[in-house]
Amino acid sequence: MNWETLYCPNRSCHHYGRPFGQGLLVKNGTSHGKKQALCRSCGRRVSLTYGTAYFDLEADPALFELAVRALAEGNSIHSTARIVQVDKDTICAWLNRAAHQCRLVMLYHWRDLPVTECQLDELWSFVHTKDQNLTVARQWCETYGDAWVWVAFAPAWRLVVAFVVGKRTQAHANLLLDRVVYVTDERIPFFTSDEWPGYPTALLHAYGEWYQPERQGKRGRYPALRCRPPPNLWYAQVVKRRKKGRVVDVTRKIVWGNADEIQTRWAASTTCTTIIVSIIDIRTLY
Repeated sequence: MNWETLYCPNRSCHHYGRPFGQGLLVKNGTSHGKKQALCRSCGRRVSLTYGTAYFDLEADPALFELAVRALAEGNSIHSTARIVQVDKDTICAWLNRAAHQCRLVMLYHWRDLPVTECQLDELWSFVHTKDQNLTVARQWCETYGDAWVWVAFAPAWRLVVAFVVGKRTQAHANLLLDRVVYVTDERIPFFTSDEWPGYPTALLHAYGEWYQPERQGKRGRYPALRCRPPPNLWYAQVVKRRKKGRVVDVTRKIVWGNADEIQTRWAASTTCTTIIVSIIDIRTLY
């Protein structure tokens, strides 16, 4: 926290977003023991901790930092609560505060990522109760039950480009691809996934091109608009054949794109040993 990064938070102010040294902010004493500044353009007062995880934090900042560092090192919530000698619910609130700030910082910096390969997959888990035992649990919280962690993974960087936590629905698949579009540049990555039928729809939702089909004959209304994949959208699926719950055969299915071009692209890739997040040898697919 320093004065140089502080700015006026009033969006209607002419100096909104300008750093302390470039706007009309001046130091303006303290409020409840915390330093603050005054914008001489709009008269808005702003705390020095505005825009950070310490904003409106009632606890000792040093204690909050210690708890976050302990959590980042892998300590459990209960053990962290014992270390800093606070209630576990307070630790959960601090964890949520730190995670929210980390997400804001990540979204600010993650722009125009040059992702060329992107693997889509989803991991199953549950919140509080599995779906089969939801009759009573739903009376307490609608989010209880099966939960899926949707992941978009860039193997070249070993980086999770985007993720979504929710149900296994088309809406959540669409949201995952929306987030991929938000953080990547204008190039469309080569996508791979399993056979879940919602992925092609989600890809069309994010990258599809709308067009007007030709009318049959000279009379009547034109057909409804349709969505098609652009020529540079390449997408392949991994098809697994199971026997008694075990994978006995793995093949590939090219949904969109030229097979020869995809083969050439993967041959030149530095990450061609894997195709989806379940670590499948690419040589078994081509």
